[in-house]
Amino acid sequence: MRRLLFLLFLLLRTAGMMLLRRRACAAPLLALALACLGYQSLMLGRNRAGTGPGPGPPRAPRAPDRELVDAERLVSDLEGGGCRRTGGVCLSRDDFLLLLHFHQQLKTPSGFQLLHPGVSSSTSSPPDPTPLSRLLLSVARYHRRRTSSRTDDPLTNQQAAFPQNKGGCSDPRLRQIYTHPSLVLTPPFSPGVKEYRAEVAFDIVMVRIRPEPVSAACRVHLDEHQGPRMANYPVGLGNSRISILVTDASEPAPVVMTIYTVHVFRESRPSLPMFGEHVTCSFVQDCGLLVQPGLSCGLQPHIPPQSPVQACSSGDVPGRWVVPCLSCSDNRTCDWREVAWHPDGCYHPVVDPALLQDCMTDRKVLFIGDSTNRGMMYFLMERVNSSLEDWGKNHNTLVYQNLNRGRTQVSYSYYPQFWLEKDRRPTFRDALLQLLARSGPLQDSDLTVLVVGGVQWLHQTHLRTIREVLDRASLSNVLVLVKSLGLGFHLPVDGVRSLSLPEIQNLFRKNGNIVRTAKHLGYEVIDTFSITMGRHKEFLQGRCACHFHEVEKLRYVRPSEDTRSTTNRTRTAPVGPGPRSQTTVLDQDRYRDRYQYQDQDREQDREAGSDPPSFHVRGPVNQVYSEILLSRLCPRTRGGSGTRTGTRS
Repeated sequence: MRRLLFLLFLLLRTAGMMLLRRRACAAPLLALALACLGYQSLMLGRNRAGTGPGPGPPRAPRAPDRELVDAERLVSDLEGGGCRRTGGVCLSRDDFLLLLHFHQQLKTPSGFQLLHPGVSSSTSSPPDPTPLSRLLLSVARYHRRRTSSRTDDPLTNQQAAFPQNKGGCSDPRLRQIYTHPSLVLTPPFSPGVKEYRAEVAFDIVMVRIRPEPVSAACRVHLDEHQGPRMANYPVGLGNSRISILVTDASEPAPVVMTIYTVHVFRESRPSLPMFGEHVTCSFVQDCGLLVQPGLSCGLQPHIPPQSPVQACSSGDVPGRWVVPCLSCSDNRTCDWREVAWHPDGCYHPVVDPALLQDCMTDRKVLFIGDSTNRGMMYFLMERVNSSLEDWGKNHNTLVYQNLNRGRTQVSYSYYPQFWLEKDRRPTFRDALLQLLARSGPLQDSDLTVLVVGGVQWLHQTHLRTIREVLDRASLSNVLVLVKSLGLGFHLPVDGVRSLSLPEIQNLFRKNGNIVRTAKHLGYEVIDTFSITMGRHKEFLQGRCACHFHEVEKLRYVRPSEDTRSTTNRTRTAPVGPGPRSQTTVLDQDRYRDRYQYQDQDREQDREAGSDPPSFHVRGPVNQVYSEILLSRLCPRTRGGSGTRTGTRS
């Protein structure tokens, strides 16, 4: 065997030197070297079969490999030929380099599978192959034989490109992404493309997604390592993102091999601008979700009150949404940009910025609750400061002392901490005591404000706990505002609880009990359930379908002189029929320059790159009940007369 290897070395060396001298007669030597390789492979096969020397017990003789014998014969036919023989094999320099390159490619694993020349059957080659084709076929069969000797199941080059443990994820790609309703992906789906975009109409509030991997050994999870393989996703207004993780399940801990991302944009409610005659319509609830079966649903003709209305005495006055339309029988004919919340028989004043800053001077406002409560807090901070410089999805305790030129303090504590085990979660009493301690010193007057509430965790027992804690802390005279329950968890979404229609109707009754208990204890109440009930489809990002606010980063644009002169001016506009004195605050999203631009010194700081980023709280529904919060914080008796409005979103 050593002599054979030495002879092979000499043959290859001589053929290479001849090639460098551009002698085509190197072909016979190359053929002889290939014959030696075939003979060596045959001997190795016999040794493994037990017919030759080697370790292990002898086995029964095995017939020679037919493919290998054919390859040896093809090479043997080339041994006697030469450049001087008619019809012999004389390779050109290009053919030799092609054969050598083909040999090197098969030696190196790659992501491609050999298609030609085929080695699985005799039909893979033409009836009368050329000498070069025969040599290519011989090399291909030799490498197949070498691969087969390493494993019982031969690997293709594509499989060899993903080295792994037995049973691992060999090809971490997706075969297809199935959705219901069907999404039109841009670009069209291809396993090699990892990022897609899609758009859905306003009425599409949920999408079911089921990715399918190419390899059965791979696992797919949505959004996180232990996420579901298929799930229903709520699609909030604007942009949503769905992450698909392709993992290798053979490892002790799932290893992420590939991540696909689908960005879904959900359109706003179609709106028809009003330029001429129109009617005024109103609605309390959506016909697709009858929270109060005894009340009408959908658009109804709205008759405004004839007598002058007064400012509302509380934040829980029942009301309805009012919108101008061409016809109340078709919501597609409405100008939804002008929709406004109208309490029955009264109005909620929108506090002027200057009066708001004066009203909030020397006050400390404490928020305790979930993310919906936090959205109201950031709205208050932006209104008081005319900008929002600090923001985060924090789940701990925060204290902000830089508001209103340092004259107002806002603090926040997230409750309940649902991600902890039940025996490790702080109780409501403990969370409230910690918030009071972090926010101190506190005055026993309406200069201290406590805002409590969330989506659906609040109970009457929490309201009684507040009274007990405040009395023991000698804070019986602080102003307490309760944000009632809100609509959410009404979609059958995987990974979160889902409420049936009877459960939602029962939640409405529970909300009424909370409102009555809070008022009995002397608290102010903002009834957010009645406000969110009619516009439950207009939720923003979040699995709970309960978030009606979103914080976005503002992009600075140099203001014009006209913009600078109107920065601090309250923007109001008339809505619907009635006296022009009844106005409404325009949607902040369309007039965000009011919150982007500060005085000239701040503009110079921005140009110098030293100004921190600024944010804006968007979401028309959140804006409505947050403005009601401000009107209860600053009634006429404290902050002067606010702008008389129906609260518009």
